[in-house]
Amino acid sequence: MGLEEQSFVLITVVVAVLFSFATASCSNGECKVLEECANNGACQSGEYCFSCPLGFVGSRCVRSQISDQFKLVNNSLPFNKYAFLTTHNAFAIDTGVPRIAPTNQEDSISQQLNNGARALMLDTYDFKGEVWLCHSFRGNCYDSTAFGPAIDTLKEIEAFLSTNPGEIVTLILEDYVKAQNGLTKVFIDSGLMKYWFPLKNMPKNGQDWPLVSDMVANNQRLIVFTSNKSKEDTEEIAYQWNYMVENQYGNGGMHAGSCPNRAESSALDDKSKSLVLVNYFESIPIKQTACIHNSQPLIDMLQTCFAAAGNRWSNFVAVDFYKRSEGGGAFQAVDLLNGKLLCGCNDVHACTPGSTSPCTM
Repeated sequence: MGLEEQSFVLITVVVAVLFSFATASCSNGECKVLEECANNGACQSGEYCFSCPLGFVGSRCVRSQISDQFKLVNNSLPFNKYAFLTTHNAFAIDTGVPRIAPTNQEDSISQQLNNGARALMLDTYDFKGEVWLCHSFRGNCYDSTAFGPAIDTLKEIEAFLSTNPGEIVTLILEDYVKAQNGLTKVFIDSGLMKYWFPLKNMPKNGQDWPLVSDMVANNQRLIVFTSNKSKEDTEEIAYQWNYMVENQYGNGGMHAGSCPNRAESSALDDKSKSLVLVNYFESIPIKQTACIHNSQPLIDMLQTCFAAAGNRWSNFVAVDFYKRSEGGGAFQAVDLLNGKLLCGCNDVHACTPGSTSPCTM
């Protein structure tokens, strides 16, 4: 080995050692996003220690909580001027009960809400004489596809709204309940009706929604959409496609540079619907790849869907395994959306608090 080669090797070793020392030197809640960590306690608040072998070596701190745009900037704009983290099949959690249905999340509903998820996708079915949450097929729920009675999840949501009086939660139901007034009954029994945002107040023809501050003041902090068109007339539960456009879910919505609409949705650039939802998750959920999908590819898709939606940033971004990422993940994606919606910035943290003025950085 020549002198030049020896020097290069020596420099490489020194740099590697210094880098290792720098990344491993933080601890006790000091480690920042993407710094190496030994456990959750090493990471800063709002982060946790996570391994994404497809994305980086070892364990690093990644984000685990949303930035509250209402507190960072304001809550005085229409509801459709904000973006919200959405958990796909929020109820489909591995509880140790044998099922043939896949799981899409790892945290409880309460944990999802506490970490900043503000929209939950739930699949509702008739089962055992009640409304259950199932991940099933052909509109029927079975023991092997059932995750639990809907009322248990709805009570968790009620507890969150009760203890967080400034927050709004949106439920997007894939709805197979056929029992007459079955959905209405379970919402009444759960205690959620006192937060209900009334159908009559939902804007049509692309108009703005009420101000968030007014929704909070009126305690109308639960928005519910159903995939069953008839229930808008029979139970006054909003039919999702009258108010929202949505891109294709599953692998069909993950092709780079393409953002087609879901079959049930009108075209993404239909501005008679004032809410935009972007799905970005695989047809068959895989934990190991979620950390990659929830990172730069998600950001890229949001930009693609912005153009497809007639230069509108999405209000909801739905993902699987919402905390898995290569760093900022779905949380950073929502920060981007709120930055774009609130002040035209690439990050909500660059917005001027209390206003919609241009970026501060």
